[in-house]
Amino acid sequence: MPDDTPPAPPLTVRQQLMQVLTGARYSARELAELMGVPERQIEEHLVHVVRSLAKDRTRRFLLEPSVCHDCGFVFRDRTRLTTPGRCPVCHSEGVAPPRFGIDPRTP
Repeated sequence: MPDDTPPAPPLTVRQQLMQVLTGARYSARELAELMGVPERQIEEHLVHVVRSLAKDRTRRFLLEPSVCHDCGFVFRDRTRLTTPGRCPVCHSEGVAPPRFGIDPRTP
């Protein structure tokens, strides 16, 4: 007897993004290359992923902040998910992008 159940609908970009980020760390550029989506779209989707995970008691969004390559300044207080243009301390434009991930919450 053939199986008449319809195939599962394809995952949305945000659902795919959440799957890719679970247990891993990626920058927006790496995610864009991996998923075949422009980097700006990834950054926009990440904002919504953060909102979704804020309500989720089983998982949490992780943000590894940007770091200046020249002086080592860490952008701990930055709330935007994009890469800063330059370091506020040494004014270098050599800034590592933030990295994102999703991990299970520990009780």
